Amino acid sequence: MRSHARQIGFTLIELIIVIAIIGILAAVAIPRFIDLSSSAQSAATSGVAGALSSANASNYAARKLSSSLGVAVANCTDVANALQGGLPSGYTITSAAVAADATVTCTLTGPSSSTATFTATGVA
Repeated sequence: MRSHARQIGFTLIELIIVIAIIGILAAVAIPRFIDLSSSAQSAATSGVAGALSSANASNYAARKLSSSLGVAVANCTDVANALQGGLPSGYTITSAAVAADATVTCTLTGPSSSTATFTATGVA
């Protein structure tokens, strides 16, 4: 009796089909990831706007507790002073007056002209 050794492996056709499928997937996926830098910048601007809104809320509470705590907020730009470490470079806040105990929506502009909004509550 003669035994035949069975070969284990892939045929050339199977390899070509797998490479073709990987190529098609890459052609579909690559365009989705090309523009990640603008999405990342927009997300970063939204993150800084959220930090400004949070800093303003904490500042308002501290300032209401005692006028020696926190900073006075009479303009949207004053909220940057309440943010620990200050406003990151490359970001600007559109100036708008904020009356005491009133809340307004302020606009933050980041690098690459990405914008986001945050709330500012005035406090003396």
